[in-house]
Amino acid sequence: MKRFAIFPFLILLLLVGCKNKSRDALTDTMTSGVIKIAVDENFEPIIQEEIEVFEALTPMAGIVPIYCSEVDAVNYLLKDSVRLAITTRELSSQEMESFHSRKFFPRSIKLAIDGIALIVNNQNPDSLISVSQLEKILTGEITDWKELYPASRLGKLQLVFDNPNSSTVRFAMDSICKGKPLYEELKAQKTNSEVINYVARTPGAIGVIGVNWLGNPRDTTNLSFNDRIRVMAVSRAKIAIPENSFKPYQAYLATGSYPLSRNVYILLNDPRGALPSGLTAFLTGARGQRIILKSGLVPATEPVRIVNVKDE
Repeated sequence: MKRFAIFPFLILLLLVGCKNKSRDALTDTMTSGVIKIAVDENFEPIIQEEIEVFEALTPMAGIVPIYCSEVDAVNYLLKDSVRLAITTRELSSQEMESFHSRKFFPRSIKLAIDGIALIVNNQNPDSLISVSQLEKILTGEITDWKELYPASRLGKLQLVFDNPNSSTVRFAMDSICKGKPLYEELKAQKTNSEVINYVARTPGAIGVIGVNWLGNPRDTTNLSFNDRIRVMAVSRAKIAIPENSFKPYQAYLATGSYPLSRNVYILLNDPRGALPSGLTAFLTGARGQRIILKSGLVPATEPVRIVNVKDE
């Protein structure tokens, strides 16, 4: 009899254990637990620093970033593989409908203002370009440096992106080319750092990268860029001259003078209000925004001090 009386007790323990296991699968709180987040690779340097500071302040929390293309970051969110993604666009109406059909109501929170930077080799003496000229390069109407600068001896122009699914490619198609197809001979690397390496060794190349990859670690003022390459000044005018062209300095991003700027968003799908929400509160709070300010991007909430910048 005693042997049979044990069975109900064992079944009860099994049920309790299964319940606890199910509960422990989502144990993260605002300040504890371990989660994955998806991050547009353009923002790897700044988000890595944000994570390190957040984890130092909240030692019970662990953030595992997946640095990937913007397309992949949104797909991770749509598939519920992550509950937070950092991108340069908000969710489309179709994507929102997909979430709503599953009773999820994600939010888009502006994190910063970023810029698309154009970089050239240090041997290239020409560093002014207009948006209309850039459009012609992107669509294949301009393929040689002489078409930009008649005295140039650099020959064939090579324009290089990070990868075909990146947010920089989408920005080029949507905001510069207005839907026109990109020139099929444009080159693609895998990451922003590979674009910098390619341009640094290729005199005839123009690289397209995110601004926060340009940081000069020796300059805490954000008034100079990576000295391995040169950064082009861009003009909205048809003809680019020094007086109407701007480099992607923080002040020019803040005032809108630099024409190739874009917003950065946190896409949050966290109905429980747990660790993804805790990280969002940090990123949009004073400390998180100061890190963005230091990186050279424009924070969404912290003020930016405007200073006069003397270009080289």
